[in-house]
Amino acid sequence: MYRYQHELAKNEAIYIAGPECFYTYGYDMLAAMRVRAEALGFGVTLPNNHPLDLENPDLQKRADSIFADLETIMKETTVIISDLEAYRGSEPDSGTIYEIGMAYAKGARSYGYTRDKRSMATKNQQSYLKDGKTYDERGNVMPYANLPFAPTIMGSTKIIEGDFDDCIHMLMTDLEEEQKMRVLGAPYTPRIRECAPRTSDRPLVYLAGFERYDADGAEVFAKMKELCASYGLDAVSPLDWAHGVEEIKTDNPYVWAANVFDNYQQHVRDCDVVLANLNDYRGYEVNNDVGFECGMGFQLGKKLYGYMDNTDILLNRIPHLGEAEEYRDQSGNNVENFDYPANLMFGCSMKIYGGKFEEIITKVAADLEK
Repeated sequence: MYRYQHELAKNEAIYIAGPECFYTYGYDMLAAMRVRAEALGFGVTLPNNHPLDLENPDLQKRADSIFADLETIMKETTVIISDLEAYRGSEPDSGTIYEIGMAYAKGARSYGYTRDKRSMATKNQQSYLKDGKTYDERGNVMPYANLPFAPTIMGSTKIIEGDFDDCIHMLMTDLEEEQKMRVLGAPYTPRIRECAPRTSDRPLVYLAGFERYDADGAEVFAKMKELCASYGLDAVSPLDWAHGVEEIKTDNPYVWAANVFDNYQQHVRDCDVVLANLNDYRGYEVNNDVGFECGMGFQLGKKLYGYMDNTDILLNRIPHLGEAEEYRDQSGNNVENFDYPANLMFGCSMKIYGGKFEEIITKVAADLEK
């Protein structure tokens, strides 16, 4: 570590994101990563930095204290480094992706590490080939089959094949390169366009759902929009193209992912309300694109609502070995015990309703009227 590198690092505060807190020895792993970053001169922010209300008999209040602390320390964060390994399915932990969305919304740098950059068609054990096309477990032509992760991750995050240390090295290289770019007249500037002009005073709802990848997604979203309109709400879906974003026709999966990600994130910036389908997707996790959009929406001050077919608490929805074994699942990971139906990121930041969309929108409209 050279002195000039230490000087570059001292102004950065790294948030370490990932499902390690659920691992058997996960807190030891987090502590080791923290020490490594601090040894190189970086500041580190973690949601367990401060005293938390973890003795409260109300389990939801315990989760709320964790989330409130996250909200505070995210303000200090300039870099997020995330563990993108598959978690309870073929995709990363949705709570981690929520945090990436928060970090992206505030303009923080985002790095993610993985041991497996293979395509989702390879990693998803339930994908199958039919008539020359790859299908997923929902019976749809598999979305982002040629990419390792969902578009919101691909578009927001620099993905490194390796581990936490590899991300640290890449971050330091980027910091060094940006010093040169400032001299050469090309400083780092995140792309933020103007929000769409509003033609109505009705709340604008963004329908954040994985229906965007279903064969009948356009029809499903059209019906959702009609229902929203009947309750005095305007609505847009991920399949609509946002103001200022143009569809790019391409066979390159990385260009496609960047293009649709730009569209999704612009919808979140434009809307007043994010209405999220939090049902399980490829395992026991919220769809990664939806998770990102919720985190981004929260950080931008949008009103969030979620809905699920089954709103029973996680401890009842995810198979585990019981209290004597710390509620460990088949992989040895701890199942959250906070009396919420989804990861605490979602439970603490929004009302989550049970039922189908037709039932949910009446409750959302009534709540918005208040």
